[in-house]
Amino acid sequence: MAKSKEQNERITIKGELTIYTVAELKESLLAKLLTNDELVLDLSAVDEFDAAGLQLLIVIKRGAMALGRVFKITQHSPAVLNLLNLAGLTSLLGDSMLITPEIILEENLA
Repeated sequence: MAKSKEQNERITIKGELTIYTVAELKESLLAKLLTNDELVLDLSAVDEFDAAGLQLLIVIKRGAMALGRVFKITQHSPAVLNLLNLAGLTSLLGDSMLITPEIILEENLA
């Protein structure tokens, strides 16, 4: 039996990833997990990020793990980096990026 072609999707989130936007994003992102082997979120354009946004990323990460899918986060914005660092979740959600206090400080001063 031939293996089906792997499907990947890359999504760029722009603007807020907050309590005001996560409800609509949650269903969409979970649906993408069902139809793709890999889901990549580009967070470079996220300018506001709160605990609800953080919870959404954790839910998507856990959903991907449960489904045997790959979920990656790339291009973390300063807003995202700050909260990940504060919450101590850089190892869980800091995918493929070395996040150090110097990076966070430099991005905040820029």
